[in-house]
Amino acid sequence: MKLYHSIIAIAIALSACAPGNPQIGVTSQSLTENQKTAIGKKIWQNESGGKIDGLTAWNAGEEFPSLGIGHFIWYPAGFEGKFKESWPDFITYANSKGAKPPTIAKVADSPWSSRAEFLKDFRSPEMVGLRNWLAATVNLQTDFIIERSRGAFPTVLAAAPPTERSKIQANYHKVASTPNGTYALIDYVNFKGEGTSQTEKYKRQGWGLLQVLGGMEEVSSGPAAAKEFAASAKRILSRRIENSPPERGENRWREGWHNRCDTYARPL
Repeated sequence: MKLYHSIIAIAIALSACAPGNPQIGVTSQSLTENQKTAIGKKIWQNESGGKIDGLTAWNAGEEFPSLGIGHFIWYPAGFEGKFKESWPDFITYANSKGAKPPTIAKVADSPWSSRAEFLKDFRSPEMVGLRNWLAATVNLQTDFIIERSRGAFPTVLAAAPPTERSKIQANYHKVASTPNGTYALIDYVNFKGEGTSQTEKYKRQGWGLLQVLGGMEEVSSGPAAAKEFAASAKRILSRRIENSPPERGENRWREGWHNRCDTYARPL
């Protein structure tokens, strides 16, 4: 229950600072090391089964590696993708906390220009050292993910069509009223973003938190809201797959993405 109360305080505090919203009077509480570890392990499990090797990944069909428990994107030099590049932001955050990332992690662009090059280098001392550092800084990565989620909802609400804002705000609060719902709000922002970027769209349709909250059916607060959030996320991600360029082969991720969404509907 301590984990739940800490997370839900963060979730409510997020919406309290949205532009034009009244202050609700609930402030975020500090998470204990055990609580941060619990959140981090869940996200790590979602992204790569909690495996150390999964802390450095380059998925087939993608143009970039994804690192850490949150699979933070890192673009090679000269590549400009449509997804938000989060690895440099994490390294900036780590440096600000005195975490001393290894040398390979601090260069501006990914040191691997192709998946083949990345896989060839996978067991090199530098890559092993990078994974060991990432395995030792799970709480730091969790802090970074939570910091990102703290700023997400005001951005989401500001980007929403004015006629949809009351619905989106109401759905946010409904989802945040359960332990698994608050976990879902934190995890989904890391998983698929805020949904406010103009580049993160296929056929002019996004797939982030904004779209999931806006796509929810009318439900009551509590477990029903968490279940509907999970269902809406699956619908939005299926739409993304259907809209995606065929050459990306995104249908291969459908089962894994839907399984992740299913965790939002289950007790944390």
